[in-house]
Parts: sequence; C-alpha cells; structure tokens
Amino acid sequence: MKKLMTLASVLALSAGMAAAEDIRVGVSPGEHAEIMEEVAKVAAPMGLNIDVIEFSDYVVPNQALADGDIEANSFQHEPYLDNQMKDRGFALVPVATTITTPMGLYSDKISGPDELEERDTVGIPNDPTNGGRALLVLQDLGLITLAEGTGLVPTVLDITENPKNLRFQELDAAQLPRSLADLDAAMINTNYAIASGLNPKTDSIAMEKADNPYVNIIVVRQGDEEASWVAPLIEAYHSDEVKAFIEEKYHGTVLTSW
Repeated sequence: MKKLMTLASVLALSAGMAAAEDIRVGVSPGEHAEIMEEVAKVAAPMGLNIDVIEFSDYVVPNQALADGDIEANSFQHEPYLDNQMKDRGFALVPVATTITTPMGLYSDKISGPDELEERDTVGIPNDPTNGGRALLVLQDLGLITLAEGTGLVPTVLDITENPKNLRFQELDAAQLPRSLADLDAAMINTNYAIASGLNPKTDSIAMEKADNPYVNIIVVRQGDEEASWVAPLIEAYHSDEVKAFIEEKYHGTVLTSW
C-alpha cells in the first residue's frame, strides 16, 4: 500500500532540493584537479554539487570564468590573476586562499644547479608571471642577477648578470615537462610536474623557498563574492578532510594555507 507523504515531509524535501546547488569549478591538471575532486566529496553532503572542469593551460580558466562558462576557478596565485586582469580586463576577485606549490628546477642531465655549464639552455614558462617567478628562483640559486625594481614579473631582458651565459627557452608551462629531454634544465610548476609523473621532492634538483608570495586562490566573478555557494565551497576546501588528503597524498610538496 502506498504511503502518503506528510506536509512536513514534502516541505523538508522541497527545502532540501532548493538548498542544493550546482557549480562548475575550473582547475589545471595535477594537484589542483585532484584536490578539487576531494573538495567535491566534502561539499556534496552540504548541498553543493561541484563539477570539476580541467583546463590544460593557464589562460583559458580565467576567460571561461569571465565568460560565465564556470562559476569559479582554482589554479592560480594572485600575482598571476592581477596580471591577467590588467592585460585582459577581467572583472574577477579572489575569495579564499588554497595551497602553495613551490616551483622546482628539473633536469634529465644534471643533479644540481651548480652543474649547469656555459651556454646551457634552461626552460621557463612563457607567461609573464610564472616566467618571472622562475627567474626569481634562478636568482635565489645564484645563477643570474636581475635588475632592481622589477618586482614579481621580471623578464629575461632584466637579467643584468649571467656568469654562465645561460640561454633561456620560454615555453608553455604545460609543455616544459615534456621538453626536459631537449633542455639542460627547466623551471616547472608543481601541478605540471606531478601531472607528468615527476615527484617534486625526489625528482627536482632545486626548489623554490617555501616563504614566497605565490599562495594559490579560489577566484569568482566580481559580484559573486556573496553568492550562496561561495561560503560552502570555501568551507569544504578548508575542511579537515581536505587538509588530511593533501598531507597524505603530497607528503609536504603541496602546502595548505589554512
């Protein structure tokens, strides 16, 4: 015999259905995608359904967000976002910090930066922010000197001292791991290193200092900062479950900001 639902049951079900929301979050491959999948698991019981959308490069996720194809993205640090908004006029805003992924120097040919020789070729990302970040790491390693006042976005034109006359090949960040065989060394972002099977802790020959300004962020369109789904998205990301997942999976190569 069929049972009739009580009015209270109907109202409770309707309220639950109304509370559930679907959002699309853009990520880059590697740890950003893997972590957001875990965030989605935590968010689901909270009534937030996250569709994780992977993008293969660093340019498209902000364009997709600005165009309304996704509701948020999680793949970049604030210096990169600032540069993108300046160059492309995006109206985007960060709403939370996520993780820090120190950039690493990798090589199939040498075991340390001191082994780089005269006129060796070093690959760096071709976007201004990550390219500048790579040069700053190389300066910290004592391989080059950059002009003062260039801030976080120096270019190869700002190199004032290059004792080994190193040559720099600027490539798409995602292409750098695949190009290692053709380079003497390359500065590679952690997400692309992990996605290519490289272990930042054991395969890099040098790493960026942990104390750096490149903490990653969750970004939304301006005007969406107070949207009903933003708070649960941040709560799910900053949960104990996600922190434990990051610590267990990445063993210190990916650092949480909360």
